[in-house]
Amino acid sequence: MDEQLYLFKITLADIEPKIWRRFLVPPTISLDRLHEVIQIVMGWTDRHLYEFSIGNKKYTEYPESREDGLKSGKFRLGDLIKQKGYTFGYLYDFGDSWQHDLIFENDRYASPDPRHEVHCIDGARACPPEDVGGIMGYNEFCKILRNPDREDYESSWEWVSADYEIEKFDIYEINGALAKYLHWSRDRDLKWQG
Repeated sequence: MDEQLYLFKITLADIEPKIWRRFLVPPTISLDRLHEVIQIVMGWTDRHLYEFSIGNKKYTEYPESREDGLKSGKFRLGDLIKQKGYTFGYLYDFGDSWQHDLIFENDRYASPDPRHEVHCIDGARACPPEDVGGIMGYNEFCKILRNPDREDYESSWEWVSADYEIEKFDIYEINGALAKYLHWSRDRDLKWQG
């Protein structure tokens, strides 16, 4: 595949140290599919609503639920984002309000794996668990997991599962999940390519 891909860096806002990923997508990807790619690269489980904020417009799966919302599946990324350095927002889970910042870093990037047009190339740290209570809940959760003497230490581990690691970033696991996603994706309002 010789297609030039878009390179993005996505960062979960207002968390230190930063939780981020750098990933590739084709410019022909629709926003609803971009949402699914973000879910995979960040480690979310797609249990909640989302919204892209691009310019002064909002794009979501259910536009009737958001004021002035547009249906994300009807818009291609390359039609909306053209200038390197452009930054836009992605909000996931309207209750916990996980705000992500995406920066468009390159529009002529060749994939390190020519078999896959969607690829994660770098990142840091594990995404917070779903339904942890937003940034404040996540910060408290991290304090609990780092202190075995706390009364709520055992129950917190049971809630999140024993394999959760705050600092974990497994690029092979992410790219494996992306490969499965590409293989099993179904058509939407806009076909995957052109």
